[in-house]
Amino acid sequence: MSLHRDAHAVLAGWVAPTPEEEGLREEFLRHLRDHDDAMWRECAPGHLTATTAVLSHDGERVLLTLHPKAGMWLPMGGHCERSDTTLAQVALREATEESGIPGLVLLDGPLALDRHKVWCHPPHSWHLDVEYGAVAPPGAEAVISEESLDLRWFPVEEIPELSDEATRRLARRARSLCRA
Repeated sequence: MSLHRDAHAVLAGWVAPTPEEEGLREEFLRHLRDHDDAMWRECAPGHLTATTAVLSHDGERVLLTLHPKAGMWLPMGGHCERSDTTLAQVALREATEESGIPGLVLLDGPLALDRHKVWCHPPHSWHLDVEYGAVAPPGAEAVISEESLDLRWFPVEEIPELSDEATRRLARRARSLCRA
């Protein structure tokens, strides 16, 4: 199965928890129908990406990266690569690469959708972000990658102001699933 087909299947089968996310789900599916290259950075109007909230083994803390371009504390995430075959694989690969933590366990997902403006294609384009959660093994130690200014664990209810509501929502949803 191609990554494009997997993304379509994942989004077609996902039940959005809010009306806003249902609108995004429909928008993402239209984008996939209209763009054969919807999975790749080269798709100028926008492209699908995957983000992952990495939780501590007990689900109480979330690992965030101080993103150099956004200047905000955000979850791990990024672009699809040609070797990826599923969105879940993209989410886990990005989380592992950016956290430096081996042995992450991906939670059933996706957990949320988000659309945000980026500058991959000036003046701007869009990341159509499919969001997941993962749990780190006990005692996991994060390693800062070259894609981050800093990397820190925060209590899920104490995500810093220099973040966004999408990050808070994703962390809470991941924690709820982790506790279930």
